[in-house]
Amino acid sequence: MVKQTIFWEATMHAAVISAADAPPVYRDHPDPAPRRGDEMVVEVLAAGLHHLTRAKANGSHYSSSGGYPLVPGVDGVVRDQEGNLRYVALDDTPLGTFADRTLIDPHRSVILPDGIDPVKIAAAMNPAMSSWVALRRRVDFHAGQRVLVLGATGNAGRMAVQIAKLFGAGQVIAVGRDTARLKALTALGADETITFDQIGHAADVDVVIDYVWGEPAAGAMMAMLTARSDRTAPLAWIQIGSLTGQTAPVPSVALRSARLQIVGSGIGSVPARDFLAELPELASAVAAGAIDVRARTVPLAQVAQAWTAETDDRIVVVP
Repeated sequence: MVKQTIFWEATMHAAVISAADAPPVYRDHPDPAPRRGDEMVVEVLAAGLHHLTRAKANGSHYSSSGGYPLVPGVDGVVRDQEGNLRYVALDDTPLGTFADRTLIDPHRSVILPDGIDPVKIAAAMNPAMSSWVALRRRVDFHAGQRVLVLGATGNAGRMAVQIAKLFGAGQVIAVGRDTARLKALTALGADETITFDQIGHAADVDVVIDYVWGEPAAGAMMAMLTARSDRTAPLAWIQIGSLTGQTAPVPSVALRSARLQIVGSGIGSVPARDFLAELPELASAVAAGAIDVRARTVPLAQVAQAWTAETDDRIVVVP
């Protein structure tokens, strides 16, 4: 099938943030113009409102440039001028995906098959990528190992449970505070669901995927190390999120008394080329329904109301 060249309307709109503490404002915006030869103007079809999106926009994420004004949006599904659908991950840029059109580096994108659901892909790729890349690129994970997901009731945690199972984990233990949300994870592949005060009963795992950090993570770490039947057995603790604190009071004895390895997984600790290498297979898994995705669409014009909304679903902004 020959794809047709796409022509866009002259007027463009975007969500614009003028300061760190300011909400996004929907307004007219100059059309993007390539600044170098490898940049491409694309039409945005769907963009996820992720924790990373907000953190980079307000300057709290370590990869933020801190410059304003800016258009938020770190990734999304776009259509190029040849009609190809692409999933794109943006570098730090003042022109994100919360706009009718944006600029992309095509080398930081993957072409998606025709007929794919842009909203589903936009909702899933960022949160799913965190555990997918962590297990593929940060530890020597292999089928049959036991995985504990700390903070499993959030969007990324729910996907981590599913991805660990998809990769062949022998046992997946989901840890959280909300017992109702925890119970629902059994249907997604969790072999056991426990609260933080029960974590000592799940000490003999091989990998921890940590989305919480802070004092809860440090407390869980010590409870697990103390209760392990064999402290010389390797335990890989992958730090991904920091929902309960940017720092964690981990005592020195934790590192001396057990075979514990703490690693981080994120922008910087994983090279961009490694993230990009994993995108095609992850997109295929999402498109095939191997990962359950909760998505709720919001028009770009209503982005200010959605920016601080509390919801279990992943909000996806659509122009």
